[in-house]
Amino acid sequence: MEKKQISGIQQIGIGIPNVHKAWAWYREHFGMDVKVFEEAAEAGLMIDYTGNEVQSRHAILALNMQGGGGMEIWQYTSRTPKLPDFEIEMGDLGILVTKMKCKNVQSLYFELQKKNAQVLGELVSDPNGNQHFFVQDPWGNVFQMVSSDSWFKHEKHLSGGVYGAIVGVSDIDESMKVYRDILGFDQVIYDHTDDFEDFRSLAGGGKQFRRVLLGHSKPHEGGFSKLLGSNQIELISQVEGEGRKIFKDRYWGDRGFIHLCFDIRGMEALKQECKAKGFPFTVDSSNSFDMGEAAGHFSYIEDPDGTLIEFVETHKVPIMKKLGWYLDLRKRDPRKSLPNWMIKAMGISRPKPKV
Repeated sequence: MEKKQISGIQQIGIGIPNVHKAWAWYREHFGMDVKVFEEAAEAGLMIDYTGNEVQSRHAILALNMQGGGGMEIWQYTSRTPKLPDFEIEMGDLGILVTKMKCKNVQSLYFELQKKNAQVLGELVSDPNGNQHFFVQDPWGNVFQMVSSDSWFKHEKHLSGGVYGAIVGVSDIDESMKVYRDILGFDQVIYDHTDDFEDFRSLAGGGKQFRRVLLGHSKPHEGGFSKLLGSNQIELISQVEGEGRKIFKDRYWGDRGFIHLCFDIRGMEALKQECKAKGFPFTVDSSNSFDMGEAAGHFSYIEDPDGTLIEFVETHKVPIMKKLGWYLDLRKRDPRKSLPNWMIKAMGISRPKPKV
């Protein structure tokens, strides 16, 4: 049985009312301009999270070739994607903010302002003094722009891909059983309890929180590990009161951040580990799903508050779609990174920039 290996955050799922408008916005503002796949199909395997009915959807997986995880931009086509019936606040339970890596925080701050993006508040600093800021997309999703030195290549855009997430939890120590013990975020970068100045621009951000920023002490391995780079997860819990589940009475795929997905190898070993640690797979594609331009094996677990964590073992991925070149990763050493030129070839099919 192949040993479990986590190669980094592959993508964050974002429920959106218009997939093509969203991709255009993420291309312009975050440089997410490489389309790995686009598919319209039914999501039959997710029926337990979609009201016991098979729902149809249209999805695009987009990457920034400078490095970082991707975005699975996801739109229901069989129903109108639903917003929560309350304003999501810091301290609620689920994926609250997506962390995006950037090369120069100050320069990107002013660039996004010039593009009339909804920048929330001023340039601020986290508990360790690292400068960052928040920006909200047109559909109400909040992103934190943070500095990173983990890059695959350097291009013109100041933003890279997905770096991690801020996840609201009810009990950080209990949640560490998933984020540290299963996902491998074993490095505590900071652990502070206070009311934090840098959260003040966010809904509910003036409360007292415990914040734990996690990294990983070992570099990732695997075919796309150089592209995905390093990651951070920040767990937050409010000191007083209880947070609300942001997907309460809603479906997976509704508006907002729907899941956090990790690129893995050794699905069977991971399945056994998750079960032994009390977090069994709730969805398992069992063999190989096919999304037209990509294929693999996927599964889901829930963290202690029901937040969905996806695992994808990629089998087939397009390298040069125009030439019909698709790579079968099952035939490669699972711990060895793909050659740089091969990963860069994925960017050849990106849309041409507007003149």
